[in-house]
Amino acid sequence: MAKGQIRQSLSGYYDIFSEGKTYRTRARGNFRKKGQTPLVGDYVEFKADNENEGYVLKILERKNHLVRPPVANVDCAIVVTACIEPDFSSNLLDRQLVMLSENEIVPILYFSKADLMDETTKERMLPVFDYYSKYYRTVVSEKNMADEELVLALLEEAGNVLVVMGQTGAGKSTLLNRLDPKLKLETGEISKALSRGRHTTRKVSLMDVKGHLIADTPGFSSFELREIEKERLSSLFEDFNEYSPQCRFRGCLHLNEPDCAVKAAVLEGKILESRYENYKLFQKMIQEQKPRYKR
Repeated sequence: MAKGQIRQSLSGYYDIFSEGKTYRTRARGNFRKKGQTPLVGDYVEFKADNENEGYVLKILERKNHLVRPPVANVDCAIVVTACIEPDFSSNLLDRQLVMLSENEIVPILYFSKADLMDETTKERMLPVFDYYSKYYRTVVSEKNMADEELVLALLEEAGNVLVVMGQTGAGKSTLLNRLDPKLKLETGEISKALSRGRHTTRKVSLMDVKGHLIADTPGFSSFELREIEKERLSSLFEDFNEYSPQCRFRGCLHLNEPDCAVKAAVLEGKILESRYENYKLFQKMIQEQKPRYKR
């Protein structure tokens, strides 16, 4: 029995990389009975008589997994956020950051299309860049080589298995092409892949980009807040953690409690108002969700 990492899945086959070789395998039927599905990025135990015939026997413990793209053991996510075309969405960005924090995935914020901003947009976005850069690794794209060099330098610190996420049209494929021109991804190709029918065969693989493994199906991940408890949500906001120890009550939800240091920081302009408004919205969503019942 050998160990390796699943690097590609396609039509029920799993390509496992182990000790410099790739083995094509299938999953044993007992995975289905257990309700388990091997994912790209999984470390597994497998048995193979040759490089074209083998079986996945056991999925080793995961540190995390995403629903879309379906990838496990993710170290880092490049969050591509457009400054313009489409317009910047703080709600989407903060929701992504909450999801990544919950899964212990390091985010790198990549603000795209900064070179297209007019003076009015710059006036609105510059404080946003400055604020997020205090708490997250941030790159503002001006479409020059320094962008790629900075992203790659940040990736060296962040880990090996990566995903790229962001709204449609934000420039995910453009960034990947600039990181590795050999990819030759067409603009819009990623969005088309995500809009395929649910029953359509779909390949998921990890591409080697400058020594890093990047999922080739970047796009939105599952941003449901269902699994997050209301008491935990505030800890997933990096900036709130700076002030919450000063709240009067332990376990303060930063909503209606008196002497809340987070609310005071918002009023004093130390926390972006949009961050706090998004936090309140997420709290409302969590508290209004109906609990799941197991059948």
